Amino acid sequence: MSKILILTNHSYMLYRFRLELIQALMKTHEVVLSMPFVGHEADFQALGLRCIRTEVDRRGINPGTDFRLFRTYRKLLRDEQPDMVITYSIKPNIYGGLACRMAGIPYCANVQGLGTAFQKKGLARFVTVLYRLALGSAKTVFFENEANAREFRQRNILPREKETVLPGAGINLEKYPYTPYPEHDRVHFLYLGRIMKEKGMDELFAAISRLHRELGSRVVLDLVGFYDDECYKAQVEALTAAGVAVFHGFQTDPLPFYAAADCVVLPSYHEGMSNVLLEAAAVGRPVITSNIPGCKEAVEEDVSGLLCSPRDTESLYTQMHRMAQLPPARRQAMGRAAHDKMAREFDKQKVVSATISALPTP
Repeated sequence: MSKILILTNHSYMLYRFRLELIQALMKTHEVVLSMPFVGHEADFQALGLRCIRTEVDRRGINPGTDFRLFRTYRKLLRDEQPDMVITYSIKPNIYGGLACRMAGIPYCANVQGLGTAFQKKGLARFVTVLYRLALGSAKTVFFENEANAREFRQRNILPREKETVLPGAGINLEKYPYTPYPEHDRVHFLYLGRIMKEKGMDELFAAISRLHRELGSRVVLDLVGFYDDECYKAQVEALTAAGVAVFHGFQTDPLPFYAAADCVVLPSYHEGMSNVLLEAAAVGRPVITSNIPGCKEAVEEDVSGLLCSPRDTESLYTQMHRMAQLPPARRQAMGRAAHDKMAREFDKQKVVSATISALPTP
């Protein structure tokens, strides 16, 4: 039985979004996971998977730390001798890819969004060079939207024939089934995710504050997640004290919060393919999100949700106000359309099958 080694920067994210793929791979391969232990590693081990704790600094570029990660991957490849490697996220993609290229081991990478690396010119040039070196011998590179794949082509990182574009990780419709629309006296907007600037927190907090001034207790913002930027803690506490928001903290099971929402809001600046939007839509909730790659693909405008301009408080406010004023039956119909779109285009089993079909034979 051939061995597949998976390199990632987050055990929790791997379990939440790639479990079905890993289970499918386990049917015909030995699968070994290399990752920081930040949640669900025990669940992986209970499935019979061997997990190797590998620390990855997810933030910033530190030459010393990054070189140590590269050496760690080099040693890991010598010790494990995998037949194929699959990498997720930027640092495993780059340093794991370089290590595989030097060792002559077949590998495939997953680009789950461009992140901040391509937002700053100097950093973008540096990362572009690293990606060219790292992905030069990759068998295929998976993208979650066409715009990200096009960016890599335009930067001469990767030729088209090495691209595989899939609708993100897909959505498990059994784990996130359609749920009857709630009956509320006020409209519950839900934000679920990391509380950080790049998810559109400045615009969201300004928009809901204005909406609350105009509509009072008819609207409320439910916040589920953790502080990636601690600077927002005081602002969230103030919104909570004013009755504008309710902070629920980090939750391991998001399903009850989707079920209780009237509308899910994600005014993000950039995404690969937002799993939050897929989960919300599968449960049958309309969404409001940025008109950007990685978000807009999950929405049929004015049918299953609404799109706003990124980094634009006025645009976000306008769409949230519009959603709040819609009759509940109209929001419910949008939620049903959202679920139907997920079933047609984002079903997890279809995505898993397409992923496996695109992998080279080890």
